[in-house]
Amino acid sequence: MAVTGGEGVRILVAAVVTLTLTWVALVAALAIARPDGATVADAAHLLPDVLRLVRRLAGDPTLPRATRVILWLLLAYLASPIDLVPDFVPVLGYADDAIVAAVALRRVVRIAGSEAIDHHWTGTAAGRAIVRRLAGLDTER
Repeated sequence: MAVTGGEGVRILVAAVVTLTLTWVALVAALAIARPDGATVADAAHLLPDVLRLVRRLAGDPTLPRATRVILWLLLAYLASPIDLVPDFVPVLGYADDAIVAAVALRRVVRIAGSEAIDHHWTGTAAGRAIVRRLAGLDTER
């Protein structure tokens, strides 16, 4: 089944909107779970840093295969125009993407452990502290 120009544009717009709303959810998480020293700049860099973390964890052969599969499924779900709640439903349509992402990341981070997160994290220390706090990991490191 070929993708037409109009469908391709809709898929691209859906992906951009999903990433933007995921970023907004992460900023909200920053406001809730804000560790000492976290700034607005840390929030602005959180989504790209988390996406890099997901990509690096998904490619880590030392992690269990099931964990890597969860990460790839998460990326596929976020890129897919098919959602649990359709995107045309105001607020809830995009909130489900953020919720699914948060739940999947929390599970993966807990399975991967703090060492894997610290090893693969390329962002700021404050951003890492946010991810660790949201995952229920200790935030002392």
